[in-house]
Amino acid sequence: MGVSKAILFSEEQNKIASIAKVMGHPARIAIIQHLIQNRTCIVSNLIKELPLSQSTISQHLKELKNIGIIKGEIDGQTICYCLNKDRLLELSELLNRLNVEIKKCC
Repeated sequence: MGVSKAILFSEEQNKIASIAKVMGHPARIAIIQHLIQNRTCIVSNLIKELPLSQSTISQHLKELKNIGIIKGEIDGQTICYCLNKDRLLELSELLNRLNVEIKKCC
């Protein structure tokens, strides 16, 4: 098996790419927007809100949680999801630095 090409790039480049990959689906953006508007949610609320099955929504939540954008807390038999503000601030800072570089060159 070949060596991963990710090692050829900076940690910051890899972080931005990982986050962009996860954010590259409109359902995940819709989930984040729902969490922004409602502060927290449970999967059943998202099922009512989005035109997707529970299993599909759960998979999107898993991807967002794996990258650290959301976090979930177990409350009885349900999981209550919320945004991970620290991770979102880190993401914002990464993108702001990239934006500064873009403005310098263009």
